[in-house]
Amino acid sequence: MNMMSRIIFYEDRNFQGRSYECMSDCPDMSSYLSRCHSCRVERGCFMVYDRTNYMGNQYFMRRGEYADYMSMMGMSDSIRSCRMIPMYRGSYRMRMYERENFGGQMYELMDDCDNIMDRYRMSNCMSCNVMDGHWLMYEHPHYRGRMMYMRPGEYRSFMNMGWSGMRFMSMRRITDSFY
Repeated sequence: MNMMSRIIFYEDRNFQGRSYECMSDCPDMSSYLSRCHSCRVERGCFMVYDRTNYMGNQYFMRRGEYADYMSMMGMSDSIRSCRMIPMYRGSYRMRMYERENFGGQMYELMDDCDNIMDRYRMSNCMSCNVMDGHWLMYEHPHYRGRMMYMRPGEYRSFMNMGWSGMRFMSMRRITDSFY
């Protein structure tokens, strides 16, 4: 049985003010809330974005209460879109490439990697192909810094996706333990 994901956004801290409940993807929340200072993830996992149409900075939200999450994490108060991350219980596989358009060195991942430089002697990851599972890619080793949600598909150029100047140095699977 597939559980229904649910996140509730609040305009003010401590779950106060106007709220907006979301159970699926929402490309533009600006008509529902003018700002967002707290949220509650009741079920499932979500990525929230500070721009409409799943653009801009991304933040991973798992089940829990975030009474002042936005300022605690250095986020602006302008959460403008969110994407539900479906639960996945299969194998995980991703190929990461040193250069754009799947060029340069290639390594295949089937588990988390806390530092691509240490593990593969790879100083840059500019494209990837996610064959199985859902992943989070981080700009710094040990799952720190800005992140990007990767679902199955081909990602030929991170620079063309608005991530110019950002390097991904660690990757983590979004497993059912997050739910």
